Amino acid sequence: MNTIPEIAGVLKKVKNAVIFTHVRPDGDTIGSGMALCRALELLGKKAQVVNEGEIPDKFSFLEGIGKIGRVPSENADCYICVDTSDEARLGELQQTFLRAAGKGKLTVNIDHHVSNTRFCKYNFVRERASNCENIAELITALGVAPDKTVAEYLLTGMVTDSGGFSHSDVNGDTFRAAAYCADAGADVNRITYEIFKKQSKARASLYLQVLSKLRFYADDKLAISLVEKEALEKYGLKQDATEGIVDFALTIDTVEVSVCLMEVKAEQYKVSFRSKGKVNVNEIARTFGGGGHILASGCMLFGSIEEIYDRLTFTVSQLGNL
Repeated sequence: MNTIPEIAGVLKKVKNAVIFTHVRPDGDTIGSGMALCRALELLGKKAQVVNEGEIPDKFSFLEGIGKIGRVPSENADCYICVDTSDEARLGELQQTFLRAAGKGKLTVNIDHHVSNTRFCKYNFVRERASNCENIAELITALGVAPDKTVAEYLLTGMVTDSGGFSHSDVNGDTFRAAAYCADAGADVNRITYEIFKKQSKARASLYLQVLSKLRFYADDKLAISLVEKEALEKYGLKQDATEGIVDFALTIDTVEVSVCLMEVKAEQYKVSFRSKGKVNVNEIARTFGGGGHILASGCMLFGSIEEIYDRLTFTVSQLGNL
């Protein structure tokens, strides 16, 4: 693995960069991409942040968020992936990335997932509460003093991936990185409100419907929630409105693992796993072809919903010793 100073030295020499963020973007990938993009621009370089899909509305408060594009330049001299464990997490844009890599273009990977495959020429992967902590270290090594805009991008990622600094992987480094952002002018109160507290009546109604049907297994140590496509359509919501549902069950004292199933289409479900700490859900997600963190991971499952309940219950109970 490369070091942050090595990667900073490489990036100082590039003139034009494309920064890829992962599918179904969250605050950490958006914050990582936008902060690094602005830092490179402050160094006089051209940079572009791209994502294959729509950016969730809750991030609209961030300055310049509308600049995130869907069509990456194929003429850049550097292609950077942030908060992305492997090429597949780029979605449709992985083809552009793979073509660039095949042509010998410079590729850089900055990530914090334990499941990262080190798929770029230059890789820095350090497990932290958020990837924005890694990006903050990189920006410092680039010699860029963060302004309020950079700081708010970074703090958005830190707040999002750490669950408001509540997850068990939060440590002194996390708070030092957050202080770095606060000192540069980031407004943690505003960011926390926009990310966790602000919601529409429709979203609140969806939560009530989903949580009222929460299922419990393994002596109430496993909880599984289901978000049906019909429910999203009923309330006029997009998939990003489901973020946070999986975390609710972990507030129940007996629950060790929470799983949220989101129906993508008939017999296809996006699965999110969360753990209080005793169970490695990355290991569980990997058995289904997914991955992520020890405490938060995901995968995709296919089949009838009752069959999926059975598969999840058996696998989580066996691998998690529930």
